[in-house]
Amino acid sequence: MTDPQPTPDDLEPVADTTPPAKSAPLDRESTGPFDEAEANPVRPYIDLGGIKILPREGLNLRLEVEEQTKRIVAVGLDYADSTLQVQPFAAPRSSGLWEETREQIRQQVKQQGGRVEERQGPLGPELLAEVPVMAGTDNSSKRLARFVGVDGPRWFLRGVVGGAATSDIEAAAAVEDLFRSIVVVRGTSPMPPRDLIPLRMPTTPGSA
Repeated sequence: MTDPQPTPDDLEPVADTTPPAKSAPLDRESTGPFDEAEANPVRPYIDLGGIKILPREGLNLRLEVEEQTKRIVAVGLDYADSTLQVQPFAAPRSSGLWEETREQIRQQVKQQGGRVEERQGPLGPELLAEVPVMAGTDNSSKRLARFVGVDGPRWFLRGVVGGAATSDIEAAAAVEDLFRSIVVVRGTSPMPPRDLIPLRMPTTPGSA
Protein backbone atom coordinates (compact mmCIF):
# COMPACT_ATOMS: atom_id res chain seq x y z
CA MET A 1 0.00 0.00 0.00
CA THR A 2 1.45 3.31 -1.05
CA ASP A 3 1.53 6.38 1.17
CA PRO A 4 -1.05 9.01 0.31
CA GLN A 5 0.28 11.86 -1.78
CA PRO A 6 0.33 15.25 -0.02
CA THR A 7 -2.38 17.64 -1.03
CA PRO A 8 -1.54 21.29 -1.88
CA ASP A 9 -2.73 22.29 1.61
CA ASP A 10 -0.16 19.98 3.21
CA LEU A 11 2.82 21.52 1.44
CA GLU A 12 4.95 24.16 3.12
CA PRO A 13 5.23 27.40 1.13
CA VAL A 14 8.62 27.79 -0.50
CA ALA A 15 10.25 31.18 -0.23
CA ASP A 16 11.15 32.76 -3.56
CA THR A 17 14.93 33.10 -3.47
CA THR A 18 15.27 34.22 -7.09
CA PRO A 19 17.38 37.40 -7.18
CA PRO A 20 15.57 40.39 -8.70
CA ALA A 21 16.19 40.78 -12.41
CA LYS A 22 17.92 43.81 -13.81
CA SER A 23 15.62 46.56 -15.06
CA ALA A 24 16.90 48.53 -18.05
CA PRO A 25 15.81 49.55 -21.55
CA LEU A 26 16.57 46.86 -24.10
CA ASP A 27 18.77 49.32 -26.02
CA ARG A 28 20.64 50.59 -22.93
CA GLU A 29 24.09 49.58 -24.22
CA SER A 30 23.65 51.71 -27.36
CA THR A 31 21.51 54.61 -26.07
CA GLY A 32 22.34 54.77 -22.34
CA PRO A 33 22.72 55.26 -19.53
CA PHE A 34 26.17 53.99 -20.38
CA ASP A 35 28.81 52.01 -18.61
CA GLU A 36 32.27 53.56 -18.86
CA ALA A 37 33.32 50.76 -21.23
CA GLU A 38 30.44 51.68 -23.60
CA ALA A 39 30.94 55.46 -23.69
CA ASN A 40 32.45 57.38 -26.60
CA PRO A 41 35.99 58.20 -25.36
CA VAL A 42 36.33 61.40 -27.41
CA ARG A 43 33.19 63.17 -26.17
CA PRO A 44 33.84 66.14 -23.82
CA TYR A 45 32.32 64.76 -20.63
CA ILE A 46 32.33 66.56 -17.29
CA ASP A 47 34.07 64.07 -14.99
CA LEU A 48 32.40 63.84 -11.57
CA GLY A 49 34.04 60.59 -10.48
CA GLY A 50 31.20 58.08 -10.30
CA ILE A 51 29.41 59.64 -13.27
CA LYS A 52 30.23 61.68 -16.33
CA ILE A 53 27.85 64.31 -17.72
CA LEU A 54 27.74 65.45 -21.34
CA PRO A 55 27.51 69.27 -21.46
CA ARG A 56 24.62 70.77 -23.41
CA GLU A 57 23.12 74.19 -23.88
CA GLY A 58 20.82 75.24 -21.05
CA LEU A 59 22.15 72.65 -18.59
CA ASN A 60 23.15 73.79 -15.10
CA LEU A 61 24.92 71.41 -12.73
CA ARG A 62 24.80 71.42 -8.93
CA LEU A 63 26.61 69.18 -6.47
CA GLU A 64 24.60 68.17 -3.41
CA VAL A 65 26.81 67.87 -0.33
CA GLU A 66 26.04 66.07 2.93
CA GLU A 67 26.51 68.67 5.67
CA GLN A 68 28.09 66.44 8.33
CA THR A 69 30.53 64.48 6.16
CA LYS A 70 31.04 67.13 3.44
CA ARG A 71 30.91 64.36 0.85
CA ILE A 72 29.04 64.78 -2.44
CA VAL A 73 25.95 62.55 -2.28
CA ALA A 74 24.10 63.52 -5.48
CA VAL A 75 24.36 65.52 -8.67
CA GLY A 76 21.57 67.97 -9.45
CA LEU A 77 20.88 68.94 -13.06
CA ASP A 78 18.61 71.83 -14.06
CA TYR A 79 17.37 71.44 -17.64
CA ALA A 80 14.24 72.06 -19.72
CA ASP A 81 12.40 73.82 -16.87
CA SER A 82 12.96 70.66 -14.83
CA THR A 83 15.27 69.20 -12.24
CA LEU A 84 17.03 65.83 -12.34
CA GLN A 85 18.84 64.49 -9.28
CA VAL A 86 21.05 61.48 -10.03
CA GLN A 87 22.93 59.02 -7.82
CA PRO A 88 25.08 56.03 -8.91
CA PHE A 89 25.23 52.96 -6.68
CA ALA A 90 27.28 49.77 -6.70
CA ALA A 91 25.19 46.71 -7.58
CA PRO A 92 25.57 42.93 -7.91
CA ARG A 93 26.84 41.62 -11.22
CA SER A 94 23.85 39.38 -11.96
CA SER A 95 20.86 40.99 -10.22
CA GLY A 96 19.24 44.42 -10.07
CA LEU A 97 18.40 46.95 -7.36
CA TRP A 98 15.59 48.95 -8.98
CA GLU A 99 12.79 46.55 -7.98
CA GLU A 100 13.75 46.67 -4.30
CA THR A 101 14.43 50.42 -4.43
CA ARG A 102 10.96 51.15 -5.87
CA GLU A 103 9.36 49.37 -2.92
CA GLN A 104 11.44 51.43 -0.48
CA ILE A 105 10.40 54.66 -2.23
CA ARG A 106 6.74 53.62 -2.13
CA GLN A 107 6.93 53.10 1.62
CA GLN A 108 8.72 56.43 2.19
CA VAL A 109 6.18 58.40 0.15
CA LYS A 110 3.26 56.78 1.98
CA GLN A 111 4.87 57.52 5.36
CA GLN A 112 5.05 61.18 4.33
CA GLY A 113 1.34 61.16 3.56
CA GLY A 114 1.82 61.19 -0.20
CA ARG A 115 0.48 59.10 -3.04
CA VAL A 116 2.46 57.02 -5.48
CA GLU A 117 1.67 54.97 -8.55
CA GLU A 118 3.86 52.71 -10.67
CA ARG A 119 3.77 53.00 -14.43
CA GLN A 120 5.78 51.88 -17.43
CA GLY A 121 7.91 54.67 -18.85
CA PRO A 122 10.51 54.99 -21.63
CA LEU A 123 13.21 53.85 -19.19
CA GLY A 124 11.16 50.95 -17.79
CA PRO A 125 9.15 50.83 -14.55
CA GLU A 126 8.99 54.19 -12.79
CA LEU A 127 7.10 55.79 -9.93
CA LEU A 128 5.02 58.96 -10.10
CA ALA A 129 4.64 60.39 -6.62
CA GLU A 130 2.61 63.24 -5.16
CA VAL A 131 4.58 64.36 -2.11
CA PRO A 132 3.41 66.90 0.51
CA VAL A 133 5.47 70.07 0.67
CA MET A 134 6.56 70.52 4.28
CA ALA A 135 7.78 74.09 4.03
CA GLY A 136 5.36 76.82 5.15
CA THR A 137 1.99 76.36 6.78
CA ASP A 138 -0.06 75.13 3.83
CA ASN A 139 -0.11 71.37 4.38
CA SER A 140 -2.38 70.86 1.39
CA SER A 141 0.29 71.81 -1.16
CA LYS A 142 1.99 68.91 -2.91
CA ARG A 143 4.66 68.48 -5.54
CA LEU A 144 5.01 65.86 -8.24
CA ALA A 145 8.14 63.77 -8.59
CA ARG A 146 9.10 60.98 -10.97
CA PHE A 147 11.47 58.29 -9.72
CA VAL A 148 13.38 56.49 -12.49
CA GLY A 149 16.09 53.85 -12.30
CA VAL A 150 18.26 51.71 -14.56
CA ASP A 151 20.31 48.65 -13.61
CA GLY A 152 23.63 48.42 -15.44
CA PRO A 153 26.63 46.10 -15.22
CA ARG A 154 27.62 46.21 -11.51
CA TRP A 155 25.89 49.56 -10.99
CA PHE A 156 22.47 51.11 -10.53
CA LEU A 157 21.62 54.69 -11.57
CA ARG A 158 18.70 56.39 -9.82
CA GLY A 159 17.05 59.62 -10.91
CA VAL A 160 14.45 61.90 -9.33
CA VAL A 161 12.68 64.20 -11.78
CA GLY A 162 10.85 67.38 -10.79
CA GLY A 163 9.36 70.39 -12.53
CA ALA A 164 7.92 70.41 -16.06
CA ALA A 165 9.18 66.91 -16.91
CA THR A 166 6.69 65.35 -14.46
CA SER A 167 3.76 66.31 -16.70
CA ASP A 168 4.93 67.93 -19.96
CA ILE A 169 5.71 65.46 -22.75
CA GLU A 170 8.41 67.54 -24.45
CA ALA A 171 10.20 68.39 -21.21
CA ALA A 172 9.99 64.75 -20.13
CA ALA A 173 11.61 63.61 -23.39
CA ALA A 174 14.43 66.14 -22.95
CA VAL A 175 15.16 65.05 -19.38
CA GLU A 176 14.98 61.36 -20.32
CA ASP A 177 17.52 62.02 -23.07
CA LEU A 178 19.74 63.78 -20.51
CA PHE A 179 19.46 60.82 -18.13
CA ARG A 180 20.33 58.37 -20.90
CA SER A 181 23.44 60.37 -21.86
CA ILE A 182 25.00 59.83 -18.40
CA VAL A 183 28.04 57.57 -18.10
CA VAL A 184 28.47 55.56 -14.89
CA VAL A 185 32.05 54.89 -13.79
CA ARG A 186 31.88 51.91 -11.44
CA GLY A 187 35.62 51.36 -11.17
CA THR A 188 37.32 48.11 -10.21
CA SER A 189 37.46 48.51 -6.42
CA PRO A 190 35.27 46.07 -4.44
CA MET A 191 32.14 47.80 -3.09
CA PRO A 192 29.14 46.43 -1.21
CA PRO A 193 25.91 46.58 -3.23
CA ARG A 194 23.85 49.74 -2.56
CA ASP A 195 26.92 51.79 -1.61
CA LEU A 196 27.06 55.18 -3.32
CA ILE A 197 29.80 55.23 -5.95
CA PRO A 198 32.05 58.14 -4.88
CA LEU A 199 31.42 61.50 -6.57
CA ARG A 200 33.84 64.41 -6.77
CA MET A 201 34.20 67.96 -7.99
CA PRO A 202 34.48 68.35 -11.78
CA THR A 203 37.99 67.82 -13.11
CA THR A 204 37.43 69.21 -16.61
CA PRO A 205 38.76 72.80 -16.78
CA GLY A 206 35.94 75.34 -16.98
CA SER A 207 33.18 72.75 -16.59
CA ALA A 208 31.95 73.69 -13.10
